[in-house]
Amino acid sequence: MARALYIHWPFCLAKCPYCDFNSHVRDSADMGAWEAALLADMRHEAAQVSSEEPLASIFFGGGTPSLMPPRLVERLLREAEDIWGFDDGIEITLEGNPSSVEAANFAALVTAGVNRVSLGVQSLRDETLRFLGRLHDAVEAVEALVVAQRTFKRVSFDLIYARPGQSESDWRQELSEALDLGTGHLSLYQLTIEPATRFATDVRLGVFDPLDDDRAADLFALTREMTEAAGLPEYEVSNHARPGEESRHNLTYWRYQDYMGIGPGAHGRRNGIATTRHRKPENYLAAVSERGHGIAEERVLGTMEQASEALLMGLRLAEGIDLAAIARRFGVTPATLVDDAKLALYRDLGLAWQAHGRIGVTPQGMPLLDALLGELVQADLVTS
Repeated sequence: MARALYIHWPFCLAKCPYCDFNSHVRDSADMGAWEAALLADMRHEAAQVSSEEPLASIFFGGGTPSLMPPRLVERLLREAEDIWGFDDGIEITLEGNPSSVEAANFAALVTAGVNRVSLGVQSLRDETLRFLGRLHDAVEAVEALVVAQRTFKRVSFDLIYARPGQSESDWRQELSEALDLGTGHLSLYQLTIEPATRFATDVRLGVFDPLDDDRAADLFALTREMTEAAGLPEYEVSNHARPGEESRHNLTYWRYQDYMGIGPGAHGRRNGIATTRHRKPENYLAAVSERGHGIAEERVLGTMEQASEALLMGLRLAEGIDLAAIARRFGVTPATLVDDAKLALYRDLGLAWQAHGRIGVTPQGMPLLDALLGELVQADLVTS
């Protein structure tokens, strides 16, 4: 089974109005203190799991990890390799913003060991970038992508669509331009209004109205059609890749394999235990200083809760899940996991599929994924 490490860097230059991730704006950060804390947190995780299995992926998320000094990235990677060792094909991803300042660090990040970058482009339209609170413009984003593709083995970038007032023709043109840039992976997210964000306040005050569900569904269908035609089929509800360029780290989550999470607000799943780190950077540093780790909560997951999580994550994937394998893994019967009658109903409606021992959600069902998960997964399993 693959093992992965997630490292959270919590700092950003500005807080985007749609973002509900654990990100913070600070005037400065003591890099020495952060190096010591992250190393201590990593060593604590190492003491909880066997070091016999090497890491298959490492992901620097945030926040804006491309703001990290490359020397710190290199130090963390060297420690991780010393502790666990690296799989021959390890994927080491770092998220970043497509600014000229951060692009200047790309070569140093490769030297540090990063072999994949994921850039938060979000739009190729200046007006939309201003609406989304981004600090770069479209020209700068494309220039940074060009540098990234010359520098890293693999490159992905994000776009946000289904924006207020966005038409099908507008998105078709923008997505076509994005596909022409030639990266092997795209993460394409519909704009969602998350609680406790500035956009949630704006919607409540009537500053703008979100795109209605029917039009968003039309854009979702268009997205799938265009990416598949371009050779980047959907392998997860919001992610598209050339075959072989899927995000190995994210597949660890969706296939419900173990991953360790360090840094402020990081989550982990290891040996049937869920871990959550302190979210506020200052609280995280204080916790590591006092106890040698940043864990705020550590909880043993029940068998049925793990089975439920495995289903809810795996059904996001185009490959679906091996129901019998999950049942064996958690020592239950397939009938306790999935409602057979509901599965038959939604299969007949063309929203779910079943073949060769696997089940999944069809492309037609993916826009309704959240509702279908609530229907397919046994009710008592979701609430256990």
